[in-house]
Amino acid sequence: MPHVEVENATIHYKLLGDPEKPKVMLIAGLGGVGMSWWPQVERFAERYHVVLPDHRGTGQSSRPADGYTLTQNAQDMAEVLRHAGVGPAHIVGSSAGGAIAQIMALGHIDLVRSVTLSSSFARADAYIRREFSVLRYLMDQADMLTVYAAFAMILFAPEYAARNPETIEAWIDRAAQMPEEREIWIKRIDMVMAHDELARLRAIRRPTCVICGDRDVLAPLSLSEQVAQAIPGSEMHVIEAGGHQIHTEQDTRYFEIVRSFIDTH
Repeated sequence: MPHVEVENATIHYKLLGDPEKPKVMLIAGLGGVGMSWWPQVERFAERYHVVLPDHRGTGQSSRPADGYTLTQNAQDMAEVLRHAGVGPAHIVGSSAGGAIAQIMALGHIDLVRSVTLSSSFARADAYIRREFSVLRYLMDQADMLTVYAAFAMILFAPEYAARNPETIEAWIDRAAQMPEEREIWIKRIDMVMAHDELARLRAIRRPTCVICGDRDVLAPLSLSEQVAQAIPGSEMHVIEAGGHQIHTEQDTRYFEIVRSFIDTH
């Protein structure tokens, strides 16, 4: 697994697929681990040359004391592309990864061919700040099973969770077994609550695709609509009965939307 030294951190990443094919970077959400894109990783790697990074403080990347801002994460991802020699790339970001992708499209345009913003948002409004304030409290005070049970309630669509209770329980149990690293989690939650790029989105000039599930509780559909309206020429796709984890819940439909968009550009 290659790595690059960045500002006070070491960022690990994977390269998957054929180097001769179009370049795609998949940026994870708050959890930050590249393999959280499962089950999409194999699909993308069959068709594209995939860059799969772990955010600072997550996965196999280092745990520095600072640098937990979305701007720094965007810089980290840009350095990964430079180090791998694969830019410009199609950037696909989920949730907080979509926020990172926004900043890349604004500040690292030479490395960006297109942008897909999935289950994302441009500004942490009062709803998101209240939501993440509760998660921050739980991360600080509760046992990890309770923390991830709370996360599961807002990550997955209610209908999906009701139909797939064993899948949800397995996800909670697996997440709760990871190293606690509460201090880093709290810093990463704070960085999400601080996100506000809405006023700058009109300056994005790369092709942009916005995707959201209509049952997204964590980052509701209205926030993706706000993003799409702010970015000139962007296209918007709403996945019916999809929650925040649409790339997991409706993996085939999700991939077909992103594949069609990337192949067009």
